[in-house]
Formats: sequence, C-alpha cells, structure tokens
Amino acid sequence: NPALESDTMKYVELDELFAKSDVIVLHCPLFESTKGIINKENIARMKDGVMIVNNSRGPLIVEEDLAEALNSGKVAGAAVDVVSTEPIKPDNPLLKAKNCIITPHISWAPKESRKRLMDIAADNLEKFLKNTPVNVVNP
Repeated sequence: NPALESDTMKYVELDELFAKSDVIVLHCPLFESTKGIINKENIARMKDGVMIVNNSRGPLIVEEDLAEALNSGKVAGAAVDVVSTEPIKPDNPLLKAKNCIITPHISWAPKESRKRLMDIAADNLEKFLKNTPVNVVNP
C-alpha cells in the first residue's frame, strides 16, 4: 500500500521486491492472487542467497520449487511455520531440503501470547459466572 510509505518503508512492486530483498517474509492472506507466489519463476528473479520466511499460509509457497531452490543454494535458507497440508505429510519436499526450519504452526504462541490468551479466558469465565459475559457469539 503506497499510502503506508514513510522514511523507513517504501512501497515497491513485487518484481523489485524479489530482485532487491535479502530476506522475504510472507505475512499475507491466501487469495487466488497470492497462492503459489513463491514459485520457480519468482525465485529465479530473487537475489542469490535470499532467505524466505512464511508465517502466513502454506499454499503461498510451491514447496517443490522452494525445496529445489534450497538444495541448489539459490535460496540460502527458509523458515516456515505453515505448510501446504497440516499436519505435514512425510513426503513434503521441505522435510529433506537443505537449510529449512519447519515449525508446527506455533509462531503465534510465544509465552506472552499464551499468557494473554489464558488471562482472557479466565476473565471471560469470571464474567460469565457473574452473569456479565463478554465475547458472546450467540446471545
């Protein structure tokens, strides 16, 4: 979004982003337009030695293409918290790819997030018991 530009952030088109980035971190929803955005063609446009991180949706990456790029050294490393099919299947090519870290869809769950989640649950229960529930789905 060009409106978000600042002294420290500049909007660029995807071609420029792929060509100039040392690290590409995916934080986007899964739409038809974003599905497979990290693919063989776009990887070829990236700098040699790029790092790729995906915390969003597994199908943003064509896993076979990323595994090939990791094994060839085109992509220096990848960290993915999501894969195309969860739980991950034993034949997922990223499992055998070089320099690939895979976490089980838990990047949302640092200690602080889990504590906040437990605090909200306890608060909701307390308010429910006092007959003043919050976050009611079906009143």
